[in-house]
Amino acid sequence: MMSPSFPHFCFLVLCASLVIPTRCLICLPEDHVALFIFGDSLFDAGNNNYINTTTSLQANYWPYGESFFKYPTGRHSVGRLIPDFIAEYAKLPLIPPYLHPGYHRYTDGANFASAGAGALVGTRQGLVIDLNTQLNHFEHLETVLRQRLGEAEAKKLLARAVYLFSVGGNDYAVPFTSNSSVLQSYSQKEYVDMVIGNLTSVIKEIYEKGGRKFAVINMAPLGCVPLAKALNPRNTGACIEELTSLATLHNKALSHHLQTLASQLKGFRYSNTNFNSFLTERMNDPSKYGFKEGKSGCCGTGPYRGINSCGGTKSVKVYELCENPSEYLFFDSAHPTERANQQLAELMWNGDLNITRPYSIKELVKHW
Repeated sequence: MMSPSFPHFCFLVLCASLVIPTRCLICLPEDHVALFIFGDSLFDAGNNNYINTTTSLQANYWPYGESFFKYPTGRHSVGRLIPDFIAEYAKLPLIPPYLHPGYHRYTDGANFASAGAGALVGTRQGLVIDLNTQLNHFEHLETVLRQRLGEAEAKKLLARAVYLFSVGGNDYAVPFTSNSSVLQSYSQKEYVDMVIGNLTSVIKEIYEKGGRKFAVINMAPLGCVPLAKALNPRNTGACIEELTSLATLHNKALSHHLQTLASQLKGFRYSNTNFNSFLTERMNDPSKYGFKEGKSGCCGTGPYRGINSCGGTKSVKVYELCENPSEYLFFDSAHPTERANQQLAELMWNGDLNITRPYSIKELVKHW
C-alpha cells in the first residue's frame, strides 16, 4: 500500500525572528491543535476508496454523502461523520483520508481509519487497513513531521494533538456474520482481552511518540443494531445476546485500561464516550431526541432494513431508501445518520458526564 508523498506545506506561519532559543523550521500558532483519527467505518472519511477491497466495505456510491457533500465521499453516512464535527468544533478544516493523494496539510492532522477494520490483524485481513497498519502510517507521518517542522515544533504538535479512536466492533461482529469459528477458540473474556490489548498497545505506541490526549468511543450495542436483528439466526427481530455481551465486556475492560494508563503514564489524558448508552437511549425513545425511527435503517432491505444492501452494489441489489434521513437514528444497517453523528459529537466535545468522561474533547484541546 502506497503512502502519500509529503511535499512542502502549502500554509506556513513564518518565524517572527531568525534568532530564537530553539529554532523551528515551520512555526505553528501557539493554540494550534491537530486531530489524528484511527478506527473503522464510523470514522473512515474514504481511505477504503484507495485500497483493493470489496464494495461492501466502501461507500463511494449514491446515496452515501447525498445530504451534505452532495456526492459520495467514502463516508458510511448520508453526510458528515463524528470526526468531521469534532474538527469543526476545534476550528479545523475537514480532515480527509490519509491515502487521498491530494491532501498534504498534515499539521492539521490525518484520518487513518478504514471501514471494516478491527483492532485484530486477522479481522478482514487483506481487505482493510487494520489498526496496526494505521499505526504504521501514523509513524511514517510522525517521522516526516519531525523532518519538516523541526524536532521541537513537531514535539509540541504531537503533544497538543488529540488522537481519536473508534475500533473493535468488527472484531466482534465479523465472526458472527461470516460464520467464523474464531470465537469458539476463546472464552469471551479472552477474546475481549485480545481486542483491548491491541488497542491499548497502539495507544501506548502513540504515547511513546509524543501523544498525550486520547479520545475513545466505546462499543455500540452491537447485538441490537438493524444488521444484527435482521440476521439473528435464532429469532429474526431480536437482539443477538452474544454480541451484546461482548460489547458489555469490551466497555468494562476499556474503561479499566484507560484508567490504568492514566495512572501509569505521565501527562496521559483521555476522554471515554459511552456510545453504547447514546445509541441505546435513542433506539428505545427516539422521539425524545428528535428522531421518528430508532430501530430501522433509512437505507437497506429486509427486517429493520438491516440487510446491507444500501446503494445496490452489494450481493443484494434492491434496496429501500427513506425520504428524510434526519428522522432516522441509523442511515443504513449499522451506521448512524449525520444528525445522530452530530448529536454524539456535541456530547463528546462539551462533555456531558452521562456520556463522556473524565475529560471532554474541548477540555483536551484547551489543556496545554
